[in-house]
Amino acid sequence: MSKSFEKSIAANARLHKAIPGGAHTYAKGDDQYPEDMAPVIERGLGAHVWDVDGNEYIEYGSGLRAVSLGHAHPRVIEAVRGQLERGSNFVRPSILEAEAAERFLASVPTADMVKFAKNGSDATTAAVKLARAITGRTRVAICSDHAFFSTDDWFITRTPMAAGIPDAIGDLTVAFPYGDLAATEELLRRYDGEIACLILEAATQQEPPAGYLEGLRDLVHSYGALLVFDEMITGFRFSEAGAQGMYGVTPDLSTFGKALGNGFAVSALAGKREFMERGGLRDTNERVFLLSTTHGAETHSLAAAMAVMDVYAEEGIAARLHERGEKLAAGVREVALATGVEDHVLVRGRASNLVFATLDENFAPSQPYRTLFLRELLLGGVIGPSFVVSSALTDADIERTVEAVAQACIVYRKALDARDVSAFLPGRPVQPVFRKFA
Repeated sequence: MSKSFEKSIAANARLHKAIPGGAHTYAKGDDQYPEDMAPVIERGLGAHVWDVDGNEYIEYGSGLRAVSLGHAHPRVIEAVRGQLERGSNFVRPSILEAEAAERFLASVPTADMVKFAKNGSDATTAAVKLARAITGRTRVAICSDHAFFSTDDWFITRTPMAAGIPDAIGDLTVAFPYGDLAATEELLRRYDGEIACLILEAATQQEPPAGYLEGLRDLVHSYGALLVFDEMITGFRFSEAGAQGMYGVTPDLSTFGKALGNGFAVSALAGKREFMERGGLRDTNERVFLLSTTHGAETHSLAAAMAVMDVYAEEGIAARLHERGEKLAAGVREVALATGVEDHVLVRGRASNLVFATLDENFAPSQPYRTLFLRELLLGGVIGPSFVVSSALTDADIERTVEAVAQACIVYRKALDARDVSAFLPGRPVQPVFRKFA
């Protein structure tokens, strides 16, 4: 169970010296892992990664849920390599842009048009801007129960890390609770004629209440606003047609990313033609500057996306993700029950998008207990901020993961019995991503 992290500790020092936060995404920061146990990755293959110390791990939540097929998937790599040899960016559109758009719209038939970008934040911000232009309204309503929508000001203003954002911008973003139509209608009534759109994930850790998404769509439209689904997580991971295809509710606009590129940088804004054309050349309304980016349609990323969509369709990847997740969840719950921590170590969410919760002696969410759990998993050869699976996981991987969880649960039980988790932690606890001070 012993591991050396000496080289990772040195590499983290290098990262912090050159990069604010030591990572290009806060969720990947070393503050999200036990002190002096934040592996710096050297390579990955399938569902496994190796750090600079040579430690091997079974990985979950790969690339913040982006790598759903596993690292270096051969068909994706082959598609990317084939395009790199032909050039990746030109002065005019590549024919691959049409092919990728048509392939996407075949997979997500609820959308009429699509425009590609490089990251999810750009796509969601484009959806908000487009909704404001269409409705002539300034406010945007975000679902308060969903964790993240964009790095841009309209969303970050609603987090504890709002430094640098003028209050006037923050005043334009309001929030509504998931699953509560009455509360949402009260918000729409309070800001009648002011809200341009409501943006939410159709589902994440809980299934939508019966009739909720249909009712929300009708309610939003009755107040003259647009409905936007953020499908960064649900897109492809829930089904090839996204959550909108699975639940049978078509939004006005939707955004995709993460699984779409299997780690390559590609995202998408999709929606109804009458709205998307506002950013085109065939509409008589005032033009919207919509996702005009130098690198938005690099051919190798679009080739990766097409390969991903083909693999999903041909190999039933969405179903496999659910099957892998169900097997893992069952194993974790079994060992948690066997060690008497079944009310403290919880597995939640849709099988293809599992997270774990760590509760203290009083059944409250606990960062110190999360730290203990993560620490024991790392020592057992498992890394991940969640239990989000990839299709590359084998039965042996899941069995090894459950064994590591079983050992973690034994230590967890000891900490609960001692009523002093700090005695089991040699360093500081992991921290929330969104906090006002470091």
